Amino acid sequence: MFAPLDAARVERLKTAYSVRNLDRCASLSLVHHSDHQPRHGDLVLAEVTKVGYHQVLELTDGRKAKLYVGDEILVAYGARYAPDHFEAELPDDLGACDLVAAGGVLGKVRSRNAAVSAPTTVRPLGLVGDHAGHVINVSDLALGAPLAALRKPPTFVVVGTSMNSGKTTTCASLVHGLSRSGLRVGAAKLTGTAAGGDPWLFRDSGAVAALDFTDAGMATTFRIPLERLVTSSLLLHGHLMARGVDAIVLEIADGLLQPETAQLLDRPEIRKITSGVLFAAADSSGALYGVQRLRAGNHPVLAVSGLLTASPLAVREAQAGLDVPVYGPLDLQSPALAGELLRRAVAESAETQLVDHGVDEVLA
Repeated sequence: MFAPLDAARVERLKTAYSVRNLDRCASLSLVHHSDHQPRHGDLVLAEVTKVGYHQVLELTDGRKAKLYVGDEILVAYGARYAPDHFEAELPDDLGACDLVAAGGVLGKVRSRNAAVSAPTTVRPLGLVGDHAGHVINVSDLALGAPLAALRKPPTFVVVGTSMNSGKTTTCASLVHGLSRSGLRVGAAKLTGTAAGGDPWLFRDSGAVAALDFTDAGMATTFRIPLERLVTSSLLLHGHLMARGVDAIVLEIADGLLQPETAQLLDRPEIRKITSGVLFAAADSSGALYGVQRLRAGNHPVLAVSGLLTASPLAVREAQAGLDVPVYGPLDLQSPALAGELLRRAVAESAETQLVDHGVDEVLA
């Protein structure tokens, strides 16, 4: 059962970043399936019933819109893995649930950080469908296959100890340094929860193209099958290559112990596109652990950065136990240092090819 969504009503909706690729000028419908179990990425129209932790909704243009009880919001279903905020799962039905991310994700909170208040709650009014009543999913809004690239640019991958360890700042700083050296840089966030701040920061830092997993058709990546994450990562990387960039910087969310992050790093497809890794750590012990773990997996670690660099003492602690340099954001923004990291990444990539394929094959 479905009914057309009035264009005037659609215009009044607070539409979230997670569904920004939806054409709201197209004919849409409100779909009612009492027995429907939400899928990751299903679009849903919901009414705010209580304002809790998330008091604003990030709209398609990035503006933070204040939420009121009674507001109608257009968002997507999904799960969330955020030790600093919420752990949330996909709801079993279309009943009352929670706004688990300001970028527009609905789920059922399973646990929350002690520093975080109860979530904002909503009442789903129906799934959002096309003119024929077919439920629209964020996956329907994904980018198509990229054009073939003429060359494969060096690619940096940034990972960290946990959320809020400084990964995005590390990415943005490296993007800025490479851009200042005269290079065209592309950047993407491969995993995480829908939020526009990261790709916009990449653009502000000089990236000529910036994407995230929502462009690959996912509102969040927690609980998404590994094969799909690999495919989506290669899709985003392919689109950046197709833009003819000179270097690419990729961020993988959360920490090394997060399931999807660990599994993604172990995939040969991801290793193949990786020229060098930067590790963002919150403290010195995390830096040592992270570098050791990455090296145990044969990842080419070039440097450490992250939140720990705010403390000179923490930097000295880390550097005493590491044989790779520790750089702060300002260091990475230097064109000379960024250029040196690029040269090291190219050298690491060439060495990896020699190991993987043999000297004769590489030189052939």
